[in-house]
Formats: sequence, structure tokens, C-alpha cells
Amino acid sequence: MASKIEQSWYKKAGVLTLLLLPLSLLFGLISSIRKGLYKLGFCPAYRSPVPVIIVGNISVGGNGKTPFVLWLVPFLEKLGFKVGVISRGYGAKPSSTPFLVTEATSTEEGGDEPCLLAKRLKCPVMIGADRQASIEKLLDSSDVNIIVSDDGLQHYKLARDIEFCIVDAERRFGNGLWMPAGPLRELPKRIQSVDLAVYNGGCESYSYTLEAVGFFRVTDDSPASNIEMAGASVCAIGNPARFENTLRDRGIVLSESLHFADHHPYQASDFSQIDNGAIFMTEKDAVKCRTFAKDNWYYLKVDAKPTSALEKAVLNLLKKKEIYHGL
Repeated sequence: MASKIEQSWYKKAGVLTLLLLPLSLLFGLISSIRKGLYKLGFCPAYRSPVPVIIVGNISVGGNGKTPFVLWLVPFLEKLGFKVGVISRGYGAKPSSTPFLVTEATSTEEGGDEPCLLAKRLKCPVMIGADRQASIEKLLDSSDVNIIVSDDGLQHYKLARDIEFCIVDAERRFGNGLWMPAGPLRELPKRIQSVDLAVYNGGCESYSYTLEAVGFFRVTDDSPASNIEMAGASVCAIGNPARFENTLRDRGIVLSESLHFADHHPYQASDFSQIDNGAIFMTEKDAVKCRTFAKDNWYYLKVDAKPTSALEKAVLNLLKKKEIYHGL
């Protein structure tokens, strides 16, 4: 049922959309009241002693936040910052929270995206629903002097210095409705109040493209040469079509495509219908499959490649907010 609802978000309004509309109006009303209470000061927001940068979105699923965070953190480090990342850790089952995710943390314990961030960035990654507690633990246990929050645009309990809103340039805002009749957590006018709207793909000035680095083996992260050029695509991401088109662009012939819900906790049995052929997946999927993967399972590593205008805009924002005082 969930997939049918998600598919309806990017189509002309039908019966399902109309049936869900009352719930969307209720969602919008509650969200607006909650936001207003924080804006008017009736609900206090926590102000971190170090700057906080939010990387979020106004819609659910597959906007490209993670690749942008994977670019932003090294960008900040090159400027001299010591960066810590916080995340809610959707789907994670840690022993307690806040919980520090490291390269050795299992995806069951730390969640897929936090584990991927910790593996790629090698900086402190703290997960937990209480973002204040996560920040305080980061500051107590490290010399972090700036925080990047992976998601949290609607978490108004946390004050922020900079807001980046990631927008899928292809799908945009779907039918423009609040959840569950549409994909939106907030209406498109919210874009006007963020510091910078960043587009994943498209031709906007402030955008980035996803540049394929190459294929790697799921079993051990080793670069894969002479890979099989045909096989199945398996992914549990918000926009599987984008990934499948990227595979085809690289010459991969897809025999079949399996789709699972975003953040799906993979098990070996999920792949039982695929014989011994090659399997292609995203890096986010791969971190959850390493313990039972086969030698001909590959993931495509991608990096965000920002426009020069986006790089300049990020640097100018850091200066404008008096976070960075360099040249």
C-alpha cells in the first residue's frame, strides 16, 4: 500500500489522493501550529555553543541529502573546521542514545546512512532522536567546532545557523500536497526562508550532479575491475529510477530490478529469487549486505560534484553568518 501511495504523489490526482487529503490537511495544521509555537517563543529551542548547519528537505525520500553531506563535510574540513555529524539514525537499534557510530558499527545498530557517513567521512557521527543530547555528547567527547545535521529541517527544537534545503531537480515537489496525500513535510513556500536551496541535478546555479566514481565489491569495498556487464539492480532508496538509469548509462544491462522501501533492513532471503547472477546496488544498500554478499555483487560509488556557484554560495554564507573569517 505504501508504494501505491508514494507513486500517487508524482501523478495526476486520483481517488487515492482525494481519500488521503483530509489526513494531509490535519498534518499541515498540526505542523503549522507546532512551527508557530517555536517561532513565537512559546516552545524554547536549544542553541548549540558551536555553529549548526542543517542539511534537510521539505519532501520525503530520495532527495540526495547524503551525497551533499559527503561533499560538505570535507569542504568544511579544508577550511580548517573540525566537523561532527548528527543524525536521527532512522531504523537504527543502538544499545542507548546518543550513540557514536564508527566504521565498525553494524547497520542494524547504527542505521544505513549514519554508517555510510562514518565510513566515508571518518569524522564523529552521533545518532539519536534528542539532537541536543547528541551535540552535547559530541562536544564532551571530541574537539568538534561545527555541527552538520543530516536532516532535521523541521526539527525546530534545534536552533540553526544555516539551513540547506535539498531539492530533487527531477521530481521537485510532486503534487505539492502535505503527507500522506503528497510527499511534502512543508509546503514549497518554505524554500523562500532557507539560506540556500540546493538542487540535486538540473541546471540551476546552486546545484550538484552525482558523479560516478566506479564500481566496488560489496564484500570488501575493493575496486571492481572486469565486472559483469549484466545483472539485477536491487535498491531501497527513494528514487530507484535515477539509480537504474545511471547503471544503464554505464553500459549495464539490467535483467531485473528489485525495489524495497527506503531504509529496508536487508536479509539474505531478499535475494533468493536471483540465482547466481551479478547484483548492482547503491553504496547505501551495500553497507547493509556486506555480511552475506557474494563476489559478483557490486555497488556504484558516487560523489556530489557541485557547481562553482554553489561552492561560492556556501563559502559566502559561512562568512555572512560570521562562522568563517578566512579569505
